[in-house]
Amino acid sequence: MAQLNARNAYKELSVGEVAKRSGVAVSTLHFYESKGLLKSNRNSGNQRRYPRGVLRRVAIIKVAQRTGVPLSAIKEALSTLPEGRAPSAADWRRLSEQWKQVLNDRIRKLTQLRDQLDECIGCGCLSMEDCPLRNPWDELAEQGPGPHLLERD
Repeated sequence: MAQLNARNAYKELSVGEVAKRSGVAVSTLHFYESKGLLKSNRNSGNQRRYPRGVLRRVAIIKVAQRTGVPLSAIKEALSTLPEGRAPSAADWRRLSEQWKQVLNDRIRKLTQLRDQLDECIGCGCLSMEDCPLRNPWDELAEQGPGPHLLERD
């Protein structure tokens, strides 16, 4: 019985161990948990314990954040992964496919912004509302507030 308990204890990590192994601050792990990105259990001393698979989830969260994926989208994607076992290669492939379109859209919008930014800065009018190149006669005002030119496909 003691050997079984030792094995189970080994399978779960303390919040400090997760922080050390993932390179993420304890406060960040608590934040991720409060946002529903991670789940922990409590031991008999009411301390957080994470399954070992949480390290993969933290890695995915950090990579996704670096690419600008919002936490809500990360949460949605992680919710498709299994809870009771480590995600398989097929699980990760499915998650990757979901994000490919999101990332492709983000790349397209950033490329469009990069390519159009020089024109706007170079004209000197400093007004997107009255810009003769991007918004002649303030036609975009009819569409409401926001960056309409960036939202076009």
